[in-house]
Amino acid sequence: MTVSLNRLSQAAAFGAMLLAATSLSSGAKAQEEESEGIVVYNAQHQSLGQEWVDAFTKETGIKVTMRQGSDMQFANQIIQEDEASPADVFLTENSPAMTLVDAAGLFAPIDKATLDQLPEEFRPKDGMWAGIAARSTVFAYDKTKLTEDKLPKSMMDLADPAWKGRWGAAPVGADFQAIVSALLQLKGEEATAAWLKALKENATSYKSNTVAMKAVNAGEVEGAIIYHYYWFGDQAATAENSKNVALHYFKNQDPGAFVSLSGGGILKSSQHQKEAQAFLKFITGKAGQAILKNGTSYEYAVGKGAASNDKLVPMADLQAPAVDASQLNSKKVVEMITAAGLI
Repeated sequence: MTVSLNRLSQAAAFGAMLLAATSLSSGAKAQEEESEGIVVYNAQHQSLGQEWVDAFTKETGIKVTMRQGSDMQFANQIIQEDEASPADVFLTENSPAMTLVDAAGLFAPIDKATLDQLPEEFRPKDGMWAGIAARSTVFAYDKTKLTEDKLPKSMMDLADPAWKGRWGAAPVGADFQAIVSALLQLKGEEATAAWLKALKENATSYKSNTVAMKAVNAGEVEGAIIYHYYWFGDQAATAENSKNVALHYFKNQDPGAFVSLSGGGILKSSQHQKEAQAFLKFITGKAGQAILKNGTSYEYAVGKGAASNDKLVPMADLQAPAVDASQLNSKKVVEMITAAGLI
């Protein structure tokens, strides 16, 4: 039997349509599968962020794309991107970046089940973001030059002319700016401005906590204001940058005993609210907080009943001052640090 060219053409056209439809279907399915993943703007340490991401994906199968940056870089970027932001979740080292995005009205409310995993002091009252980890302010000092009886009793003592040229800090970093934000909340603008002026006159400025600690270790300065985990991380590795360094905890609700809260928030513009909420619930839950205890970040766990690394001074023994993390004013602090000539 002879088949006409017309009928062959029709059959070929039908086959092409079927193939195209199959291809479109596969493409739509792939796009749908891709859409199940989330994008995280991570300003936390990359290693910690990756540990959380890997464990979450292993447990849930949800893909996570992590973009690395800094607190204020991402906070300002999110505000600029507004509803067009590709981010689903924002993680920070310090809470002022959280309050900046929250004030812009760009966060979605956190699920109650997630907030219930945290003590009240580790979550803002508005429920628009959640604490995920914490770090303590310390005075890292050269133990070959200073004995305990010669250490400052308060962070405020470092404003004394007797400390001129003897200590350092990293005023350009978000870590130090969070510490000054707490000082502003605790002591007010006048006292904070005076302390910053003294810092300009007395202290050496470094570009980061790590560099400041190295300077103490090398004998450039006798001490520096940093966060605790830089020392613990170096000690756990080679200790080459901290072998001559010890940590002094101010305690007594001193501004120098401030505990900074790392935060996690979900963007209101996210098209993957369910997956984003699941990610934040995981981080603040038992498995996510266990990574803080057993991993290499040496940051404090903040979940209810969650234990921190055994090497750390217990959180209760830090005697930290009561600070409302949701009210830390990063914009005002940057203005004050700038006015003091520190940046």
